Amino acid sequence: MQIPLLRLQCGVNSYDWGKLGQQSAAARYAATTAAPDFAVESETPYAELWMGTHPSLPSKDVETQRSLLDLVQDNQALLSTDVSERYDGRLPFLFKVLSIGKALSIQAHPNKKLAEQLHARDPTNYPDDNHKPEMTIALTPFEGLCGFRPLAEIVHFLQTIEPLRKLVGLQAASEFEQIVQGNENSDDEPVVDRNKAALRSVFTSLMESTPENIESASKDLVRLAESSPASFGTLPGEPEADAVDPTELASIIKRLNDQFPNDIGLFVFFFLNFIKLEPGEAMFLKADDIHAYVSGDVIECMASSDNVVRAGFTPKFKDVETLTTMLTYSYAPIEEQKLQPVDYPYTILNATAYSSASTSLLYDPPIEEFSVVKTDLNRTGAKATFDPIVGPSILICTQGSGKITVGHKTEEVKEGHVFFVGADAECVIESTGSHEEAFTTYKAFCDLTGKEDMVNGH
Repeated sequence: MQIPLLRLQCGVNSYDWGKLGQQSAAARYAATTAAPDFAVESETPYAELWMGTHPSLPSKDVETQRSLLDLVQDNQALLSTDVSERYDGRLPFLFKVLSIGKALSIQAHPNKKLAEQLHARDPTNYPDDNHKPEMTIALTPFEGLCGFRPLAEIVHFLQTIEPLRKLVGLQAASEFEQIVQGNENSDDEPVVDRNKAALRSVFTSLMESTPENIESASKDLVRLAESSPASFGTLPGEPEADAVDPTELASIIKRLNDQFPNDIGLFVFFFLNFIKLEPGEAMFLKADDIHAYVSGDVIECMASSDNVVRAGFTPKFKDVETLTTMLTYSYAPIEEQKLQPVDYPYTILNATAYSSASTSLLYDPPIEEFSVVKTDLNRTGAKATFDPIVGPSILICTQGSGKITVGHKTEEVKEGHVFFVGADAECVIESTGSHEEAFTTYKAFCDLTGKEDMVNGH
């Protein structure tokens, strides 16, 4: 049997929203692992490094140049029999590095049933039949939009941003306010259902605005942000709301309008949580959750799908009707959108060779397809031993240098190197760099035995 350690050659996508040249972490990592003729061009926007078996951009084994998909389908043991049978001989997750220079589209990813329907109806715009829950971990300071704001915040903006109220429609705004005011924080199920229905109605009213009305309202909105940044989004004499830093809010609106002039996304912004993540912080997005990424470099892991339902901040295909009908319309504060990591219990750190600052953190979303563990080894010679799991892994180094050992095979690891680790294999990583720089890796994996309750619940 082949030793289950493969160094991967991974492709990078160039999209308009990517960071330029060497500013892009995705490009820098790709330069160490991509095809020999790949060179980072200073004026090209590099957006996504893909690591996995998805047919849109499959990874390859550096040594043999065979695709990872071919290799795991030829040898089911690399995935484990359970994972291979459950996911048709493919890796259950897609691992990425994203480098975001300007906002991505306002979007949501369909659940499994809807994905099957969309793919059957429109395979051009919905290229596969899988769902796409995803997790984001910040590599650099990150800004994004994630889920609907608490209802009181949406009401606040409808009352303080006149161009927003006008575009939504005075009647639609008033009806929404009458239904939710006084009930914004209720956890009574019929009240929550009524609130969600009201949110769906007012949001759909916004999204169905005509291009002419959007352009006119956008100009009024930007003019307001430019003329009154110190009071933008506030009422005269009122204390500053929790969700409002007027100057920052005005600055963001002007920045987004520079990127996407007169776009409906400028107004969707007031319905969604504006979230900031520091390096190491994470958020999880279930299927049918609305979101958009605004800036930063991130690690992203998702179910193996490329299905996106878009409705703003994009020149690509928009599907407003599908988006407005598919969303959950759940509303919650920013902190509830974040995913808190925990110490990774299955890693044994060599106590004689690492500093007390070395850490191994598990990001474990409530789905079966993937989890991610981030490991920082902060001293030369520090080791982390990952016990065998009944499922595959992909590991990327984002900082420092070291080595990785599986069985009797050892490979050098540098920033940007990517490795596939097969099922049932112990994996040891060791820092070999200077004491001044941490050796940092992110390891995505699928371990069905660790999530039996979820599997059995299917």
